[in-house]
Amino acid sequence: MIFKRLIRTEIQLCLRVFSKGLSTKPQWDIITGVCVERLPVITPPLNDLQKRYKELLWTIEVEKSLKSDHEIRHENDKIQAELLKSDTHDVDLDAVSKITAQDLEDAANEEFAQFKFGSIETEADKKGDKTTTDRCLQRHLVLVAPVQLGDDVRTILPQGKWQEGETLRQTAERVLEEHCGKNLKVQFLSNAPCGFYKYKYPTSLQTDKSIGAKVFFYYANYKGGALEGKDKKFNWLTRNELKELLPAKYNKSVQDFLIEETW
Repeated sequence: MIFKRLIRTEIQLCLRVFSKGLSTKPQWDIITGVCVERLPVITPPLNDLQKRYKELLWTIEVEKSLKSDHEIRHENDKIQAELLKSDTHDVDLDAVSKITAQDLEDAANEEFAQFKFGSIETEADKKGDKTTTDRCLQRHLVLVAPVQLGDDVRTILPQGKWQEGETLRQTAERVLEEHCGKNLKVQFLSNAPCGFYKYKYPTSLQTDKSIGAKVFFYYANYKGGALEGKDKKFNWLTRNELKELLPAKYNKSVQDFLIEETW
């Protein structure tokens, strides 16, 4: 009985697969999108929790640390100064340092007071130029490019159709090269997609073979190189700028796999 049931189940599965193969039901185009992200160049500001944790680590380090050479020298200078004031002890003047630890500390503080940190604001920030990675050095930036969608051109993540014989990862690499050229250097972090989005084409663009697209996103880190194609309007956008540009549902699918900024 069990053997007959297994045969019957297997036949049903074969019939189901065969009927799907003969079905004329419209399919979905397989699309691969690539999210290229430039990580922060300089350390972002700490949030309140990070600041408190940093202060805790500093307190523990100070409590457990040994005295530095400067602290020991400072104590010795105080002892020598007290001996100089006292008439009951003979002090070897040659052993007394002419430059004390306090003198060195005052000189260092004076030099530090005159030091000015370099500005984190670049020329691109001042001009509002979003076409370069030399902007918003403390933020994550994501590459967007003009993509042909039917009769319209939309600025979204670079994407393109999967071709038979390719893996999705190979499609992602090809799509990025087609959009941005060979000079762009990135590092893909996985052979598997990190996100997914599905949308239907406008009724006028739907066909018997395709009614929409299923987009599989791949994530890559920007490593260097320039983008090719001056006629293309490539932009590097922050999280907030992405929200303003991308459609709401599309943006949510992208934000779900991006690292959340803490400030």
